[in-house]
Amino acid sequence: MEHLPNWFPILVVVVIATVMVLVLTFLSWLLGPKRMTAIKATAFECGSESSGSARERFSVKFYMVALLFVVFDVEAVFLYPWAVLFKELAWPGFIVMGIFLFPVVIGLVYEWKKGAMEWD
Repeated sequence: MEHLPNWFPILVVVVIATVMVLVLTFLSWLLGPKRMTAIKATAFECGSESSGSARERFSVKFYMVALLFVVFDVEAVFLYPWAVLFKELAWPGFIVMGIFLFPVVIGLVYEWKKGAMEWD
């Protein structure tokens, strides 16, 4: 109970966000147009006309590129704070980041040599 005052602002934000979601969803349901037309029933693809079914299979290369993107995105999440605190962390931080980056770079070189980056 002694930490409750520290968490009170977060509780207020969560309550306000929840109330906003509920109120805006209700207002959208209440005030929004309800007539379904053929245009509204079609799939929306970023302003372009839809092409083909949404149930088509993707190439395995697509998943490999997506997986590589996620891996290097997560790597960037760790690199940014390290770069910000580089002077404070000094050599121990550099060594730890080198240990972290070594398998990532080895994996990148391996993927590159195996041709995972080539789309054709």
